[in-house]
Amino acid sequence: MFLRALVAFLAMPGMVAYALPVAWLWRVQGLRLVAPWGLVVLVTGTLGLLWCVRDFYVRGKGTLAPWAPPERLVVAGLYRYSRNPMYISVLLVLLGWAASFASRDLLVYCGLIALAFHLRVVYGEEPWLAQRHGEAWRTYAARVPRWFGS
Repeated sequence: MFLRALVAFLAMPGMVAYALPVAWLWRVQGLRLVAPWGLVVLVTGTLGLLWCVRDFYVRGKGTLAPWAPPERLVVAGLYRYSRNPMYISVLLVLLGWAASFASRDLLVYCGLIALAFHLRVVYGEEPWLAQRHGEAWRTYAARVPRWFGS
């Protein structure tokens, strides 16, 4: 199970939030740090992402991969504040890259990824979770916001 969790992490958020942005920065503008404070945002997103992956593995008994999803609905940790803290964490990582290296292109990329996440959640994940977890999902969804806030 741990190997599947590691592969899923490297294949999904690892590519979207780290490999592609670094490759872009390296190729297009070089890795010239412009705003070091952006690294705080990037690290915060990374820590949130790792926390969520851990909760999926430990509490949910699964991974973030569609081929090995959590067996249990994860409602602890950051999932007490948002139904999608993993996606928020990825977006923080992307915002951190964009800010740190003053990349308008990565900011646009972040916006496109945010739109893709929203569509995936609304039209894919939420209906699947409602079907799989029934009343537990409906209770959780009524109590915790999709993204953040109240």
